[in-house]
Amino acid sequence: MNHGAAKRHGPKPLSEPHLEPHTLVLLRWPDRLPDVSDDELDALQAEHVAYQRSLRERGIIAVAGPFDGQPDERWRGLAIYRVGLGQARQFVEQDPSVRRGRLTYDAWTWLVPVGELDL
Repeated sequence: MNHGAAKRHGPKPLSEPHLEPHTLVLLRWPDRLPDVSDDELDALQAEHVAYQRSLRERGIIAVAGPFDGQPDERWRGLAIYRVGLGQARQFVEQDPSVRRGRLTYDAWTWLVPVGELDL
């Protein structure tokens, strides 16, 4: 009996899915928050929200929003960008809260099967 010629039984291996990149951005508090008054904080938050809204309206961000009940209070929100990692970082760097040092971020590429996210 020739074992090398034996046919493999069982399910066919699945083909690799076609993947498309998305950029995830986790906004978080820095290790040291700058001192700002309540009025400054309110104004900065309004600027941050307006900036995020403008990115959504321009199609740069697919979806974004703050967390509630997150396991780490420093994690403030998450955004899925429709642009590559380098370009997403450039947009995040222009966020008023990031520029003022109130927020920092982590960004990375997330590969998802094509069409799985209808964003």
